[in-house]
Amino acid sequence: MSQSISLHKKSILVTGGARGLGKAFASTLVEAGAQVAIADILVEEGNATANSIGAQFFEVDITDPSGVTGCIEEIIKRLGGLDGLVNNAAIATGIGGPGMTDIEVEVWDKVMNVNVRGTWLVSKASVPHLAKCGNGKILNLASDTALWGATNLMHYVASKGAVVAMTRSMANELGEKGISVNCIAPGLTEVEATEYVPEERKQLYRENRSLKRTQMPSDITGSVIFFMSDASDFITGQCLPVNGGFVMN
Repeated sequence: MSQSISLHKKSILVTGGARGLGKAFASTLVEAGAQVAIADILVEEGNATANSIGAQFFEVDITDPSGVTGCIEEIIKRLGGLDGLVNNAAIATGIGGPGMTDIEVEVWDKVMNVNVRGTWLVSKASVPHLAKCGNGKILNLASDTALWGATNLMHYVASKGAVVAMTRSMANELGEKGISVNCIAPGLTEVEATEYVPEERKQLYRENRSLKRTQMPSDITGSVIFFMSDASDFITGQCLPVNGGFVMN
C-alpha cells in the first residue's frame, strides 16, 4: 500500500518513533514520500533512527505540557506545517503481569499518564496546525487487548480503551475543523517491547488468529499509510483491529 499511495509534500509526526512500531511507521511514511518528524524521549535511539531513515528527530516527554508545546512549535518551524499525527508513544508493563488487585497505584498512574494524557497533550498542541491544511489526520494507537479485555494487564487495557473512546470524541469535535481522527488496534506484534512475552503466550495468539502466524510491524504499516493519506478523507471516528483476525468488529 505504501507504493500505491503517495504522501508527497505531507508532513507527519510520529510519537514514540525511536524504535519498535513507531520506527516501522516512520520508515514506511518516509518511503511513501512524507516529511517525517520523530518525537521521543529516547534521544540516542531517536537520532539514530531519524538519521537512518531520512527523518528529523525531536526530543520530548509527551506527559509534559510545556515540553509538548515547544516540540510542536519546533516541528512547525522545521517542517513548515503539519498534515498528520500518529500518536504511537505508549508504555506497558507486559502481558501476563499483575492482576487488577496487585497493580501498584504508581504503575497505574504512570501508564495512564503516558498512554492517555500524552496522547491528549500531543493532539491538543497539534490541532491548530492540522486544521490549517484542510484535511488533517490524527491516528491513535489503541490495542486489541482493549477490545477483548485481556487479563492481568488491566491498567494497560484501560488506557487503550480510553484511546478508543478519545478517538470517537475527538472525531466528533474536530470534524468541523476538517480533521479526521481514527485509531488502529494492533494485536501482539514482534517488536522489542514484546521480547519478554513467554513463547507459550505468543503461540496462543498465533493459534487463535484467523491468520495463524506471528504478527510483524509490516503487517500494520499499510493501515498507517492509508489513514495518513487522502484515501481516508471521509473516514473518521473508527477503530480498526489489525490483528490477523484475533478480534473482529
